[in-house]
This record gives sequence, structure tokens and C-alpha cells, in this order.
Amino acid sequence: MEFYLSSDCASLARYVSKVVYLEDNDIAHIYDGELHIHCSKIGSEDFLFRTVQKLELELSKIKKGPYDNFMQKEIYEQCETTKNVMRGRVDAFTNRVVLGGLENWLTELRRAKRIIMIASKSSFHSCLAARPIFEELMEVPVNVELALDFVDRNCCIFRNDVCIFVSRSGETTDTINALNYCIKKEAVTIGVVNCSGSSISRFTHCGVHTNTGPEKGIATTKSYTSQYIALVMIALWMSEDLVSKIERRKEIIQALTIVPSQIKEVLELEPLIIELCDKKLKQHDTFLLLGRGYQFASALEGASKMKEISYVHSESILTDELGHRVLAVASDNPPIIAFATKDAFSPKIASCIDQIIERKGNPIIICNKGHKIWEQDKQKGNVVTLEVPQTVDCLQGILNVIPLQLISYWLAIKKDIGVDLPRDSAMSAPDI
Repeated sequence: MEFYLSSDCASLARYVSKVVYLEDNDIAHIYDGELHIHCSKIGSEDFLFRTVQKLELELSKIKKGPYDNFMQKEIYEQCETTKNVMRGRVDAFTNRVVLGGLENWLTELRRAKRIIMIASKSSFHSCLAARPIFEELMEVPVNVELALDFVDRNCCIFRNDVCIFVSRSGETTDTINALNYCIKKEAVTIGVVNCSGSSISRFTHCGVHTNTGPEKGIATTKSYTSQYIALVMIALWMSEDLVSKIERRKEIIQALTIVPSQIKEVLELEPLIIELCDKKLKQHDTFLLLGRGYQFASALEGASKMKEISYVHSESILTDELGHRVLAVASDNPPIIAFATKDAFSPKIASCIDQIIERKGNPIIICNKGHKIWEQDKQKGNVVTLEVPQTVDCLQGILNVIPLQLISYWLAIKKDIGVDLPRDSAMSAPDI
């Protein structure tokens, strides 16, 4: 009998059909075709039993198919993965969200006095994107914490806190350390992960599986949008007993149902983005991204992707922080990408963009279809617009981040960079 060892079950899909998950302090001893599991803790039983589980991964899902690389494949899979995370959970006819993985903890979750979302990297950005809707629907304080910093500070955690841990793999070391800390403080914990057998999914009290499927590319693309939707669904579910929020919840639930088709519309921008990267962007090594409100998280995620995949310096800035220092840089004509889709902050964002144009900047504006405010500037060649469908404000970031994924991808391709295996990555390399 052969045994394979891996930190990621997806890498084993082509070799095995059954897996055994080791837990903390387990020691696996393989000898002469046999597996024995022991515990390293003093006083524990010498031999342990761990359940053999079926590995439910389709080999076709971890192949590139007709795409050139995994990142491109996974960007295009977002039409389907956003459906998967909502399938069986969002009911547009009754305007309800059903999350079976949380039902047993309903009472404890709805009496939360504070919600803390803890994550790292792109998962941290998805938490930032969802924070405003949690605050609006739940009417309780909501904190978003970087997992490493959270543990370093020994944050105050109380028994009536609800801590949400978000991770693509479910094995992020810093996030697991934060989870262990919160468990010791007796807080209620929720896991939002893609891998059902992962450490975070097993150690949290309850959770939501994002059903994203394997993500072989190093860059987080489809997991980001699936996490975003999963967090919005949790906010909708936890606020179901608030009568004052009924109409707002209906609006969001109806908008959720058409997000997959709207993503398909956004992906139609790819030819324009390829041309934009080829003619205007590939010669630059500094980018500025502007956003406010829900779109600041989009700016953070977009800047992160450009650094990680395209190897360019990119900085995300709140639009009202566009002071003289940033405007002085803008006059040197680095590409500026501004999120100007319709929401409560649209007038102020428009004012900032006008200041950039006055200083001879040439911003790239992500706006809604039919937005005519910069039509004259567009005809003069002062701006470039990337038009995306309009949706409810708390979901607009799902659509807005996809042009940035495509820009990062095509900038890397134009520079002959391997997008599936960026240099100096701290994550495990995909099986390419």
C-alpha cells in the first residue's frame, strides 16, 4: 500500500480517493505498508483512531482545460463559483437566507454584542468589504483584524463576542493561532473556508463552506468573491429577526441572485483591458488606486493583486486622503485607477477625479454603465472608463474587483511573468 503526505488535499486528487486528516499533536508512523497514528502529548493514549474520509474532488476541476493558465481559468469560473456559494442558501421567492452550518448556534450568534472578523491577505480584504453591511444590518460594533497583529496584541475577547475566521485554505497559520486564542477566551467562532476538512473548519463551532472548488493559482481570485458573498449571507442570516431591516434585506437578496450574470457582463471587458494594458499600462511601474466606502476594500484587493502578480508598486488610497502629496505624484502621470460606481460617496469621488484631470492626470475610471459624467473628458482622451453593471452598494465591490483581476493578469502576461507561480510566494506552488 502506498501513502502520500500533503498539506493540501487538492494536490492528491490524481493519486488517491481517500484521505486521513491529522490533528494537532498527532504523529503519523508509516512502516511496512501500515499507518499508525500516535499522540505526542504525555499521558494520552498511545494509539489513536482517525476516520478515513472520501476525497470529493473532481480531477477535471484541477486542470486548466482550454485556458492558458489557472489564474485565467479561475477568473472566468467566478460566474459559476458565485452561484455555488449561494446554491440552496439564498431563496429569492421567500427573501430568506438559510445557513444550515450555523443553525445549531442560532441563539448565541444573534445575541452577539460584538463581531470580530479575523483573516490574512485577500481574506482580510473580503472582511473589510463586508464590514459595513454587518454594521448596518446587525447594529453592533464590528472589528476587522489581521490575524498576526490580533495575536501579537493579545486582544480583549469576551464570551458574548462572535469571531469569524476567513481563510481560503483553512490552514492559514496566523488565522489558526488567532482561532486557538479565541477558543481559550470562550468566544463563539465561525469558519468561512473553502476546504471542508481543514483545521479552521474542524476547530470552529460552526461555519459556512464557500463551495469554490480547488484554486490552483497562487493569486486569490474566485475565493475572494465567494468569501465576500458568504460574509454578506451571514450578515443577512444573523439579522433576520430585525424587523426594521426587512426591506434592506430583500433588496440585497434580490441583487445577489443576479450577481453571477453580471459577472459575465464584466468579463466582456477583457478585450478593452488587453488593449489598455498593451498601449497605456505595461510601461509603468507605479499605480495608484482610489476608493471610498465599500470600494476601499476593492482598491486594497486590486493593489495587492498588482503587486503579487504584475510586480509593480501599487498603492490604495481613500479618495478624501487625496491631499497635495498624492496630487503631486499624480502630476507625474502614474496610472490612477478610481472606483466611481454609484453609491453615497459618488459626488465626493467625482470631485477627486476632477482634481486629477485638472492636474493633467489621466485616470482610469471604473464606473457603472450609462455613467455620462466624464463623457467629454473621455472624448478628449483625458480618461478611460471601464463600465460595469450596477447593483446594490454592498455587492458592487464583487463586480468592481474583476477588472482589477484582469488588469493584473494581462499586465503580467505582457511582461512575460508566470502568473500561476509568482516569485517569492509564501504559499505552496500549484501542480502545473
